[in-house]
Amino acid sequence: MMMLLLEQGDITERQAEITDLVQANGFMSVESLAERFDVTTQTIRRDVNRLCELGILRRTHGGVEPPAPTGNVHYSTRRILNLPAKRIIAGHVASLIPEGASLAFSIGTTPEIVMQALIRHSGLKVFTNNLNVAFTASENPSVDVTIAGGRLRSGDRDILGAGTQEFFASYKVDFGIFGVAGVDEDGTLLDFHEEEVAARQAILANCRQSLLVLDHSKFGRAAHVRGGHISDVSHVVCDAPIPPALNRLLQARGTKVLIGPAPDA
Repeated sequence: MMMLLLEQGDITERQAEITDLVQANGFMSVESLAERFDVTTQTIRRDVNRLCELGILRRTHGGVEPPAPTGNVHYSTRRILNLPAKRIIAGHVASLIPEGASLAFSIGTTPEIVMQALIRHSGLKVFTNNLNVAFTASENPSVDVTIAGGRLRSGDRDILGAGTQEFFASYKVDFGIFGVAGVDEDGTLLDFHEEEVAARQAILANCRQSLLVLDHSKFGRAAHVRGGHISDVSHVVCDAPIPPALNRLLQARGTKVLIGPAPDA
């Protein structure tokens, strides 16, 4: 099972928190991090060195900063960014999915974490182009897993292309679960590649209920490929309140907005 770096033991909880702080602030000094976590500067330097070895952060004079932007953030970094928020979202989704349901999963870290939250559900049928989701689902012997064939993106461990669209069009599933790179202020959904949009739209067109799973950082995040609108989905699941204008729009169009932990969490 392809677990999160955090769960593999490759990084610690503190290192994951350091990553979130640096991403949020753009730069953090070693001294300020040591003070925040009440540890020595030597301890923080060891943390920082490990995160830099993994390519998650970059050393700079006196501290640490995010790596130089090259489009989307590497998958290994995205796996631990906003991890508590993604787990809240995953728990909410898991509370909605009945045993024995059929599900289509898209690429991305949040769908992967959703699948982890579903690992004790029995009798699921999972269709995906996300190998991380497939490996996680295969840990439960009662889950049937079907994956798309085609070209593998090694860094993201996913499969895209025309064959992926045909794959999702071959099934009609109960739930489609997908993320997005960003949401523009007018509600336009954004991604970094045309093939990502095409795969997401194929899931949307072939599911009975569609769940857009995204943490609050995706609102206003820039990406350059347009693909659908936030109101196209049946459910938006987020960890925190979404922008008021979009919330009003979704309510008017009948899209369910699910915020924060599930009621029985």
